[in-house]
Amino acid sequence: MRVGAFLLSAQFPGQGHGEVLRRTVAAAETAERSGLDSVWLAEHHFVPYGVCPDAAALAALLLGRTRRIGVGTAVSVLSTTHPVALGERAAMLHLTSEGRFTLGVGRGGPWIDLAVFGTGAAAYEDGFGERLDLLLRWLRGSRVGADGPQFSFPEVDVVPRAGAARPAGPAADLAGWLEGRSGPLTRFPRQRPGGAPLPGADPAAGGPPVIAACTSPAGVRAAAERGLPMLLGMHSGDEDKSLMLEAYRTAWRACGRGEEQLARVEREHMAAGVVQIEDRRVTARARLLAAMPGWFEHGLGAHRTVDGRERRMRDPREYTELLCDLHAVGTPRQAADRLLATAERTGIRRFALLAEGSGEHAATMENIARLGTEVLPQLD
Repeated sequence: MRVGAFLLSAQFPGQGHGEVLRRTVAAAETAERSGLDSVWLAEHHFVPYGVCPDAAALAALLLGRTRRIGVGTAVSVLSTTHPVALGERAAMLHLTSEGRFTLGVGRGGPWIDLAVFGTGAAAYEDGFGERLDLLLRWLRGSRVGADGPQFSFPEVDVVPRAGAARPAGPAADLAGWLEGRSGPLTRFPRQRPGGAPLPGADPAAGGPPVIAACTSPAGVRAAAERGLPMLLGMHSGDEDKSLMLEAYRTAWRACGRGEEQLARVEREHMAAGVVQIEDRRVTARARLLAAMPGWFEHGLGAHRTVDGRERRMRDPREYTELLCDLHAVGTPRQAADRLLATAERTGIRRFALLAEGSGEHAATMENIARLGTEVLPQLD
């Protein structure tokens, strides 16, 4: 099983933006020291629910601060981002990190962001497929043009190419000089326990892995039709996950793809969740119930729709209680049992767990450390 930390850069009441972002950086460094597989970064605009506006930019910083751990976006929002610009950033991060970057993408919501960035409601309502296809062509091609309702431009060279081999010439000479000066360069490839590299971890093998957030039947079909693994939301229980996985298989087979490839992709599906590790389950629940409802009300309540449409918000306390019931909240043994149960019921063995639900810096670091040192050993 692969377990990572999901970091929303959540601003709890009374906290400053810099404080929140520094906590995110420290959490990623703690996750690496604690043996987690990955960290996943969210992006939001104009709301305290999360104060990181560009997950790929923050990923660049964290990739520079770490050496082993994978760093992914969960997600980069395509409705407000030009696919080519995002593809260029993803390719650069993939190549410079030697395969430690994963690009998660999603449609986002009908928020005021669409007006601020000039893409409009149509980019959210109808434009996701075109944007995703352009992004994937950019990541996998050498020359790309577009002739669609949202994007139209002549063919241009893809630079840098995400799947380009390591260059010869001056770059190779520089690497040789560095090795001659200080010994062999230390590299930290991401590997499975058996030593086999993760899919897409080789910079010359076809670009960064891409995963798609799926919260609706349309999203599931979009991912399956393009052969992308799914990121399932933390509001989904095991039964909901199973239904979405079955819908994915149906859409996959309708495209005429084979079962062997389906099995490979299904190993890359990932479920978001919540984690809070304490010596007693009642203490873990109490810590989250003391902090998360206020954060939900403070953060999610700040969302504004692009066109004044009505929006419905969950009751913050009821939602927190639901998350405590669904996810790895309790003692290390209870948290491990919860993850193992989901894996057995759904087949999903990859998780991104929200670790900052306490809202406190020290408690977040301890939570991540206990996840790595006390829960992970029980998942073998």
